[in-house]
Amino acid sequence: QVQLVESGGGLAQPGGSMSLSCVASGLVFRENMMSWVRQVPGKGLEWVSSINTNDLTAYLDSVKGRFTISRDNAKKTLYLEMSSLKPEDMGLYYCVAGAWEIWGQGTLITGAS
Repeated sequence: QVQLVESGGGLAQPGGSMSLSCVASGLVFRENMMSWVRQVPGKGLEWVSSINTNDLTAYLDSVKGRFTISRDNAKKTLYLEMSSLKPEDMGLYYCVAGAWEIWGQGTLITGAS
């Protein structure tokens, strides 16, 4: 059974930092491009970042310089390090494998009022 399980979401302060993780099972992790996609209220699904099998990375313009995607193939884990968080970063973050055919259940980042 293919499964992606995200963790690390929670309450975030504007300007703060947060780290997300995604553990994969049931797939050959090292052979898959991995991505983070978020669902932001009022904006629908938004691609955030991807890392390919050669560790080449790409980012949404609005998160460049603030977010860092990485992977550990031995641990079958995808990471997203986020800093200088903005209100528009709040939402449900999904870990996605391959050409978006495998999705995790999502982890929610909410902003402190």
